[in-house]
Amino acid sequence: MNLPRYALPLFLLPATNVLADTFERDQALKLPDVVISANRQVEARNDSSAANTVFTRDDIDRLQPRSVTDLLQRVPGVQVAQAGGRGSLPGIYIRGTQSAQSLVLVDGQRIGNATSGDSNLQHLNIEQIERVEVLRGSRSVIYGSDAIGGVIQIFTRRGSEQGLQPRMHIGFGSNETWERSLGLSGGDEKTRFNLGASLDETAGIDRSHQSYPSDSDHDAYRNRSVSLSLSHALSDDIEIGANLLDNHGKSEFDSPFGPSQQQPYSDFDVSSLSSYVDARVNETWKTRLEFGHSENREKTLDKLSDERSVFNTYRDSVTWQNDLTLDARNSLILGGDWYEDRVNSSTAFDEDSRWNRAAFIQHRYQADSFSTELGLRHDDNQQFGSQNTWSGTFTLPLNPDNDVLLSYSEGFRAPTFNNLYYPLFSNPNLKPETSKSYELQWRSQLSDSSRLEASLYRTDLQDAIIFGSDSRPQNVASARINGFEAALKQELFDWQSNLGVAIIDPRDRDSGHTLTRRARRTVSWDLDRQFDRLGLGASWQAVSGSYDDLDNTRRLGGYALFGLRGSWALSREIKLDLKVDNVLDKNYSRALYSHDGSQYGYREEGRAFMFGVTWTPEI
Repeated sequence: MNLPRYALPLFLLPATNVLADTFERDQALKLPDVVISANRQVEARNDSSAANTVFTRDDIDRLQPRSVTDLLQRVPGVQVAQAGGRGSLPGIYIRGTQSAQSLVLVDGQRIGNATSGDSNLQHLNIEQIERVEVLRGSRSVIYGSDAIGGVIQIFTRRGSEQGLQPRMHIGFGSNETWERSLGLSGGDEKTRFNLGASLDETAGIDRSHQSYPSDSDHDAYRNRSVSLSLSHALSDDIEIGANLLDNHGKSEFDSPFGPSQQQPYSDFDVSSLSSYVDARVNETWKTRLEFGHSENREKTLDKLSDERSVFNTYRDSVTWQNDLTLDARNSLILGGDWYEDRVNSSTAFDEDSRWNRAAFIQHRYQADSFSTELGLRHDDNQQFGSQNTWSGTFTLPLNPDNDVLLSYSEGFRAPTFNNLYYPLFSNPNLKPETSKSYELQWRSQLSDSSRLEASLYRTDLQDAIIFGSDSRPQNVASARINGFEAALKQELFDWQSNLGVAIIDPRDRDSGHTLTRRARRTVSWDLDRQFDRLGLGASWQAVSGSYDDLDNTRRLGGYALFGLRGSWALSREIKLDLKVDNVLDKNYSRALYSHDGSQYGYREEGRAFMFGVTWTPEI
């Protein structure tokens, strides 16, 4: 569903009949022209101060990605560096910042690993996802720690219509890959639900080139996933609900720098549970109370030995947000956050838990010829004490089709448990990393069928954490990242084109070297058209070279990938999908490893196909 720009404010007004308050957020999750993550409330994408990209379920079905990371590679300013094939740990770099400097949420809950800082996005099954929103640039005023580079939020699947809607999908492809999923959604005027389950399996590829004989096997991957969403309207003004996403399975990997006889694998579990109460107190005041629990568990074992290690982290959270419409020009967001992290590990940590509590406030003023947004947040953390951040945005509409935004934002990241307490390789005196970001955005509706969004930005990082010669982390580094990104969406002769371009200059300010695994230039282009029942599409991605080390001595070559996809609706109930990735069978690597004093690149999949059948019977 596409809403014209002039209709969006009507959709968002609480008093209109365009959409009742009941299930407002669930219905908004289906729309491409709104965003929820920027301020934890439904708002038009063009009204948000954050540079953002949105993928709806319709986009996911059209693009046929195999994972969340496949989607993220289409976002301008976002780079993904995986260490070899499906299920491998990805580095996610938003505007040149590292993985731990960006926040990942599932239905509003943090899912990052409190020991390593990784979010394990590679394990989130794409069949259980309704929507993905990506915010580029710091949102620390709203979310606190980790949101320096940006925010990625995943929403689990939702029911959309009354009655029952079953669905089934089965697919097979290269490297003995199988995908199976079942789902059922439904509801009435008061209650909605969605229940889904998936099983993905692949024999995988041999992720490393030169390695030990024990590492020459293919690295298999298995992922079992369950999701549940449930919402119920107690009245016209009060809604309660809960969301669950659980992904668990097994991932094999290579360890070319370890003992010569190893076949390691990990048993993983990434899960998130959230519940909420959403209420409209009166015409000017809406309040939302959220409770959450997330787990990130990993047990690493070896087929050839009895070695094992366990790293489990748990997080409980509470968020209370109040949205106040003071008058026609002034609105206010204020609330509080609390969360606690706990660690249960086979490695003994000096500290295995810590809490964080925060209060935040943000004011928005809408004049006839401009608008402003000003926010302030105070965090109090058990380990690093108090931290204040603030942000401000000035928006100038040049005319009805062109807006210019000037923003300043601060951010910070609390050190992880590994940074602070890992035996022999930690530093309990670390300070949080901090950032200051400046951004100029231009948003233009070039025509009825063309839209351009461009950003010019600079991010300064202070007290960045790096590992010194004694292998202990230190607050010694500073970095600056200059960048430009643009997204052009255009429809021409019924072809839908989405082009994303990014140019960055990410440098260590002390050495002048380029930050590791950050390509200076990236381009992504998707082209699609629907011919009645037949859908055709193509993707092209180009990534320039980068460096795999701080000294810029180990170079990663650039690469370009081309993919094709198609779909055929045999009937209203049955649809066929076919996708071929890396059509030209490009040999490329996104990360390096050392073996016997030499450097080698981790393998990525060559040409690979995936064929699927989706059945949505009518009841």
